[in-house]
Amino acid sequence: MTRSVQVRVPATSANLGPGFDTLGLALSVYDELIVTGLPGPGLEITVAGEGAADVPTDASHLVVRAMAYAYEAFGRTMPGVRLEAVNAIPHGRGMGSSGAAVVSGLLAAKGLLAGDVEIGADALLRLATELEGHPDNVAPALFGGLTIAWVDEHGPQHKKLLVHRGVAPLVFVPDFTMSTSVARGFDPLQVTREDAIFNLSRSALLVAALTQSPDLLLAATEDKLHQSYRAQAMVETDKLVRALRAEGFAAVVSGAGPSVLVLADGPGQRLAAAEVAAHTTDTPWDARMLAVDVRGGMVRDHTEGSTPL
Repeated sequence: MTRSVQVRVPATSANLGPGFDTLGLALSVYDELIVTGLPGPGLEITVAGEGAADVPTDASHLVVRAMAYAYEAFGRTMPGVRLEAVNAIPHGRGMGSSGAAVVSGLLAAKGLLAGDVEIGADALLRLATELEGHPDNVAPALFGGLTIAWVDEHGPQHKKLLVHRGVAPLVFVPDFTMSTSVARGFDPLQVTREDAIFNLSRSALLVAALTQSPDLLLAATEDKLHQSYRAQAMVETDKLVRALRAEGFAAVVSGAGPSVLVLADGPGQRLAAAEVAAHTTDTPWDARMLAVDVRGGMVRDHTEGSTPL
């Protein structure tokens, strides 16, 4: 009997303003897929939802590449695979779609290899970081909640924290995209000592605001390291962030953009933020009122039922 696994991975928002390449938050939007090992060689891919018309349906598909990377890392030969994906995470919008694809592939490999190779949390984070380049998106996609990610001599590390129940995320998603590599191209190679200290203080405050004191979110989401430099590439995004912050909302660029994340202090504040967005720019924004995902990526044995691996 061939093994089949079901995978579910959340969207993420990285940076959160001052926490550049360090802080990430898992959000309640999910890519889901079923991966089945075939008895012989071959690759069958079907994609529905976000990116269905654009993503490749061959071995270059990012989920398949991540699976192959895991199999190679553990000295196993990857079988033929049937991949059925239903994507809900917008592509190229700063909500961690590539990180979610990487995590999806690694979790699929974990499920298919269960009983032969046991892939633990540390290995998953290491492999995901090697594929994605940095851990700020893949850590919350793997583990859920608010994550602090860093790299030391032992490789990528993370700390998961539970977010205060008063924090209510709202994401404004536009109909245009932004390349992460293009956005990073606007970042300066050096920053002033004052700006570095500014972001250090706000990053520390942001952890406290998200976990204990949501009333501090506006001050805690100030940033001087990346958002102002990237504004020239995302004029409408910058305009919306500035308008929301002027009205007292903790708005930041979500990941590399162009989506805008609002960390509202309670669900009611989100409605007021949506009103501001509706009257601020000519760009239509899809306002998505979300929750913080606390579980992260999950894989289940689809062959036998829903037994967690």
